[in-house]
Amino acid sequence: MATKTVKFEIKRQASPDAPATWENFELEWRPGMNVISAMMEIAANPVTADGRATTPITYDSNCLEEICGSCAMLINGKARMACSALVENLEQPIKIAPLSKFPLVRDLQVDRSVLFENLMRVKAWVPVDGTYDLGSGPRVFPQQQEANYPLSNCISCTCCMEVCPQFNDETNFVGAATIAQVKLFNNHPTGKVFAEERLRALAGDGGIQECGFAQNCVEACPKQIPLTNAISDIGRDVLVQKAKDFLRG
Repeated sequence: MATKTVKFEIKRQASPDAPATWENFELEWRPGMNVISAMMEIAANPVTADGRATTPITYDSNCLEEICGSCAMLINGKARMACSALVENLEQPIKIAPLSKFPLVRDLQVDRSVLFENLMRVKAWVPVDGTYDLGSGPRVFPQQQEANYPLSNCISCTCCMEVCPQFNDETNFVGAATIAQVKLFNNHPTGKVFAEERLRALAGDGGIQECGFAQNCVEACPKQIPLTNAISDIGRDVLVQKAKDFLRG
């Protein structure tokens, strides 16, 4: 009986300035096999489908259970998590490429630090005064907890930014993930102390006015975060804040 195999085409690039090439690999199929497990096997034994030894592939991964967000890549042209992409559900040969909207490091590894720069820009955190005991935290009603929980599920995978037509070097758009975090922390009893500063940051260059509401982000999000709702709500809040600032003179 012939062994069932899985074929992969992986985009390789030794450095940002090196030419890009495609290499073919073929692995024995296993039940429950996902893309990231295949990447691990190829990296451990880097031999192409025609038997040629090559360099181990470079990629990011960590938790292997769609929590850390690090293994996002283009799988058959779609931005998704490699750990949750089951091989049996994918058309072969499975084409693997790095995310295209971020600076390449090597092979499938990209530099997504722009997301964290944007999060710092909007102060996406709950301010805490000191490291001493601050006592009980603020009370949050269950209804508010239910509204905030989906927003807290963001894993910083940047799939929403990859598929967004407005996220590019010309617009400097911060992207849906950052806007959703603004809504999350503006809803927090302590986090809202920075609410006005966050809204002003989104009113500037690359802010919420750059969103074309293509809705690609909500389709690509692996955690089903209501990104378009967050964008609509924060867009309203930004306009209100701009009006307040104008009236204050």
